[in-house]
Amino acid sequence: MKTPQPIYTPSNCRVAYQLIWALSVFWRTAPVADDWLGELNQATERDHIRILKHRFQNAQLSHFLISTRPQVPPVEIAKSVKGRLQYLIRDRFPKPFKRNYSLQSVGSTRREKLEQYLASQVEHHSMADPCTQQRLARYQIQQADVDLSAPQHTTHAIYWHNLHVVMVNEGRWMEMHDDVMKRLQGMVLKASRLKGHRLSRAGILPDHVHLTLGCSLEESPLEVALSYMNNVVFACDMKPVLKFSCYVGTFGEYDLGAVL
Repeated sequence: MKTPQPIYTPSNCRVAYQLIWALSVFWRTAPVADDWLGELNQATERDHIRILKHRFQNAQLSHFLISTRPQVPPVEIAKSVKGRLQYLIRDRFPKPFKRNYSLQSVGSTRREKLEQYLASQVEHHSMADPCTQQRLARYQIQQADVDLSAPQHTTHAIYWHNLHVVMVNEGRWMEMHDDVMKRLQGMVLKASRLKGHRLSRAGILPDHVHLTLGCSLEESPLEVALSYMNNVVFACDMKPVLKFSCYVGTFGEYDLGAVL
């Protein structure tokens, strides 16, 4: 059987985003001041990575607040910051960093509040027909065994890569079609398992779909969002039932007010 070609691609989709990260790197020998910060920011922006803030917690630990473009996999954040900074200070500090680091996704809203919002989506979008309301409630996804507050680990990193994805339907196409909504629910669950994503919640509504999930460091937020958009249309007989746009944002245990 011929493999279906993706309908939604980086070239034809418009992506709204807010991707913020808290990066902690560990020094062997640290400079006493961050006089390199301006040059570092110019260098990392070539990688679509912007340094919003930096501070030393102590002589061995630096904290960076960083924003990225959707096409940047989180694994590239530490590579870019550490690699480019090591080049800038190579004359003074030939091997400045330890290999381990910490990366946390941060949002304008904390995880707990965002998940509560998704849990109440059916109530927020009440239908005139109580029967429709009850039917819609059956297709919401809540996986209580998925804890997005728990960190993930690689050999050298402890990380949280939590994403909020919103896909918008073309019209209210799902409102009265139980078979479509059941297939969509099943496809979201299947796709998350196959991709190794930690799907916490899915808010499936007549005019849009919310997802909250934890992803690997190697996947870019854009890659994650487009993969679910294309899985949705696969569940809907390859019809372009979604708008050619989406939202993807980071979130975590802290909001921007706590880290800025």
